[in-house]
Amino acid sequence: MDNRRPVEGRTITTDQPISQPQAPPVCPRHPDRVAYVRCQRCGRPACPECQRPAAVGIQCVDCVRDAAKSAPRTTTAVGGRVRRGRPTVTFTLIGICAVMFALQLTVPGWTGRFMYAPVLGVHEPWRFLTAAFLHSTGFFGHIIFNMWALYVTGQFLEPVLGRARFTALCVLSALGGSVAVLLLASPAQAVVGASGMVFGLFGAMVPVLRRLGGSAAQIIGLIAINGVIGFLVPGISWQGHLGGLVVGLALGYGFAHAPRERQKLFGWLLPAAVALVLVVAVVAKYAAVGVL
Repeated sequence: MDNRRPVEGRTITTDQPISQPQAPPVCPRHPDRVAYVRCQRCGRPACPECQRPAAVGIQCVDCVRDAAKSAPRTTTAVGGRVRRGRPTVTFTLIGICAVMFALQLTVPGWTGRFMYAPVLGVHEPWRFLTAAFLHSTGFFGHIIFNMWALYVTGQFLEPVLGRARFTALCVLSALGGSVAVLLLASPAQAVVGASGMVFGLFGAMVPVLRRLGGSAAQIIGLIAINGVIGFLVPGISWQGHLGGLVVGLALGYGFAHAPRERQKLFGWLLPAAVALVLVVAVVAKYAAVGVL
């Protein structure tokens, strides 16, 4: 092969082929970005956004995700999936309550649209749940106490139970409080507040703490004090507290004492069974008073 290069007006012939300049490597996920760092696992280039520190070197985000999928699932003693980071569900629920409270203060009629009373729930069943995210606008201590209690209990229960079980516990406890109001209170009694949910979390903590070898004396004392207050202070729905507490105790006990090999199954079947019981109770009550 005749390879010639002009140098200062002369032509130099060499025996070696002239190499063509190669294009710089680019990130497969971001082709517009040059990436000289390669993944230690797959060898592909990875831009800074797609790089993840590994035990040795750097891995790309795709390899890290694939490794996480193939890694064995780590669970807590009661079957919750171990996750790092903040309790997402707890903060989400607190955020929803805060937004709803702001709307109550600024939008006329907002509370009336979503509060719950047995006479309203028969035709607008979503009120059984939405009332749990509303609070008294005349007493700020109502939302402050409930959000504090939700934060404290959620910090413990959400990591132990896992997000799915914890979400089911919160939703069903809130529904249980509304159902108890239907069964035990006046048909016209209107209620708002996350107290049913909070009492459900209190109730669930008792069997879970005992299952983990801890003492439940303080939480039992807190339940007793708040239970007495509900009977003595006007304007507090002890029925909602009781309903949430019963649901929380049932779910907490079931989650805590499920056989190890069947914890995942119990995590789905138990909430479904509790939800079915609540629905049957609602239908039976409305049918008994002749509104269905």
